[in-house]
Amino acid sequence: MSDQETMTAAYITRPGPADEIRVGRLPVPEPGSSEVLVKVLALAVNHVDTFVRSGAYRTRLPYPFVIGRDLVGSVVTEAPGFAPGDLVWSNSLGLDGRQGSFSEYAAVPADRLYHLPGGVNPENAVASLHTAATAHLGLFKQAGLQVGETVVVTGAGGGVGTATVQLAAAAGARVIATAREDDVDWCRRCGADEVVDYSDPDMYAEIAKLAPDGVNVFWDNSGRHHLEQTVPLLALGGRMIIMAGLAAAPVLPVGQLYTRDASLRGFVISNATVPELAAAATAINHLLARGTLVSRIGTRLPLTEAARSHRLQEGTDPHLPRGRIVVLP
Repeated sequence: MSDQETMTAAYITRPGPADEIRVGRLPVPEPGSSEVLVKVLALAVNHVDTFVRSGAYRTRLPYPFVIGRDLVGSVVTEAPGFAPGDLVWSNSLGLDGRQGSFSEYAAVPADRLYHLPGGVNPENAVASLHTAATAHLGLFKQAGLQVGETVVVTGAGGGVGTATVQLAAAAGARVIATAREDDVDWCRRCGADEVVDYSDPDMYAEIAKLAPDGVNVFWDNSGRHHLEQTVPLLALGGRMIIMAGLAAAPVLPVGQLYTRDASLRGFVISNATVPELAAAATAINHLLARGTLVSRIGTRLPLTEAARSHRLQEGTDPHLPRGRIVVLP
């Protein structure tokens, strides 16, 4: 494509609230020697997208900065391993100097681009990419999950919670999920063995009854981290994944932690290396091809409503349908 050709893109010129997002015409990117030009078919919104846009998560941003992390699309330019028309996906754009995905075309580093298995719906795929990669890296790289271990997933009805339940169940773990009442059936469909209502004031006591030998991996999606209640639930050698709650400052029961040989493990997917992301991609493609990795899509919006997609992701609108926000160029 020539330098004169332009595309519609959603971008910012400085960090700030969702209202800083502009939708307009930018030049179609010219792919470098290690990049592949992709025509975008579907996009998804993640919490990390809002953190980058707002400046809460500090990273190098070239302005005008196209927002967004994930995409599913089709290859435009031929490159080693990729042919025009190939369906592909990426889930690590829009960070550390890389332009984002919220545009009609994106130049994607070849080592961050993966083929989409045949027959997989692009919208379901894009809705699953970030959450599933987060779940895979957290469960297997950080927590070292083993077959037969007991995993507690709080907030299991959300995007990352859903993926964590699915991947843990697929790996042969026993999964105890916490969720609101109207998500119980969904969590069971995703593979949870037991589901506890997270509005139950005795939730932690219920988990203790369901896991009398202790919890091997405790995954907290809430960002509140009630460590005084959760650390005593851990088994010997138990691991707790901490990947939410930027401003949380919980009390840590140190004695309960070290006498169990337990650990708290901080984790953000944005620190993942290219080989780690590629390993997660292999697992994601396997589950997508089998039809065992699914996401609820609650809202579909056009690219022109990118700012609204961020407001919805950040908001607490009780009328917002449950599920992921997908954006279609």
